[in-house]
Amino acid sequence: MFDAEFFVAVGFILFVLLLGYLGVHKKITTALDHRTARIKAEFDEAARLRAEAEALLISFEKKKTEAEAEAAAIIAQAKTEAELIAREAHDRIAEFVKRRTKQAEEKISAAELSAAAQVRAAAADAATKAAEIVLKSKAQGEFGDELVNRGITDLKRLLH
Repeated sequence: MFDAEFFVAVGFILFVLLLGYLGVHKKITTALDHRTARIKAEFDEAARLRAEAEALLISFEKKKTEAEAEAAAIIAQAKTEAELIAREAHDRIAEFVKRRTKQAEEKISAAELSAAAQVRAAAADAATKAAEIVLKSKAQGEFGDELVNRGITDLKRLLH
């Protein structure tokens, strides 16, 4: 009846009772409770860090959206300013061309008037000389001199 298995069972029971007497089970429970608390604290810290990371991500996404909106506004304003500058440049160029065209037309008009005056003067001089030559050869004497003087006076009056 008292074989080796019996003594092992009695030794195991005495060992368990000794552990119970010394309070090893309380120490194990306390150690497990501390480990559970430490794991729970780490889990809570991880949850808190995750919440902070999500809040930071939302903040960055909001900043990104704001930056994109600001960039779009800057681009729109730049396009508007570029269009305004282009329109002003076009208006200035059109005004410049108009002014140059008017100046050219005025120069052409002045040249035409000058040329017409020169042609009239040359024609008057030629007519005067031709009349003088004809009258000197045809009309001589006192009558011829009177005709020449009257013709020159009339011609000068007509031309001026």
